[in-house]
Amino acid sequence: MSRLTITRRATLSVLGAAALALSSGAAWAAGKVTVVTPYLAQPGTQFYVEAFQAEAAKEGWEVNVVDTKGDIAGTVAALETAATQKPDAIVINVDPSQVTAGLEAAKAAGVPVFGMDAGANPLIVTNVTSNGYAMAADTAAYVANRIGGKGKVVMFVFDAFPPVQQRGIIADAIFKNNPDITILDRVTPDVQDGGIADSRAKMEAILAANPDAGSISAVWAAWDQPALGALQAIEAAGRTGEGIVITGIDANPQAREAIAKGGNFEASMAQDFKGIGAATAQAVKQHLAGQTPKSSTIYVPTRLITASNVNE
Repeated sequence: MSRLTITRRATLSVLGAAALALSSGAAWAAGKVTVVTPYLAQPGTQFYVEAFQAEAAKEGWEVNVVDTKGDIAGTVAALETAATQKPDAIVINVDPSQVTAGLEAAKAAGVPVFGMDAGANPLIVTNVTSNGYAMAADTAAYVANRIGGKGKVVMFVFDAFPPVQQRGIIADAIFKNNPDITILDRVTPDVQDGGIADSRAKMEAILAANPDAGSISAVWAAWDQPALGALQAIEAAGRTGEGIVITGIDANPQAREAIAKGGNFEASMAQDFKGIGAATAQAVKQHLAGQTPKSSTIYVPTRLITASNVNE
């Protein structure tokens, strides 16, 4: 065999390998991702799912969004179904510890799972979220300062979802550090309709049980929907003039509008929902390109929103 023939064959081999690599890249560029969440009724979830879809469109990915509408058992089933379909990746927005069977099914199928404002877990490549500890500390400290370190506070929490559970834990710690602050009630609202209606109903009951002016100093909510529901209840009861301070977390459009009016709803934490969605898409892209995330959790920056900066 001549040296020229060997050279030609080597060249063809290299070109073939390159073509295969390009073909694999093209296959990934047109890949499939399944997003599973029981919380699509929440504005924050809607925003980062939309941002993820926008980034996916740029990559040519096919995205299937599965909303189980508050049904955790249905979320497990959706994950198991997705695993059998073997997409290139699965993205979840739910407490990983509640859907272990679904995550194990994905692992068995060789499908990587990513958290989008979910929680860190060994069965998840990485979780992209806001720093719930910092957000809760900022809003709880805001409440404590506004009421002068004393008074009765109503808390709206949701321990079934890790990012929100963390907020409640930190807020508890901040309030306990102020011996003259009493937690009047710790409420977990029904979130199937988004959380506003049930939060309003529960706040109405609390107001009725505490009818005297000054009997409630503040409402701390772990996200904006309960804060908005509490605001509606306070307004309907004609108790806006009592100076009840309300804070939320997310700074969604409704919350920003309420804060801008300068009423009882005074502050919220702005999460970068688009940033969470985009960063999750980037994490998926990098992992499937062979790059391992440096951390099990990726934090996206947040900031406190008050009447002074709500329009910025």
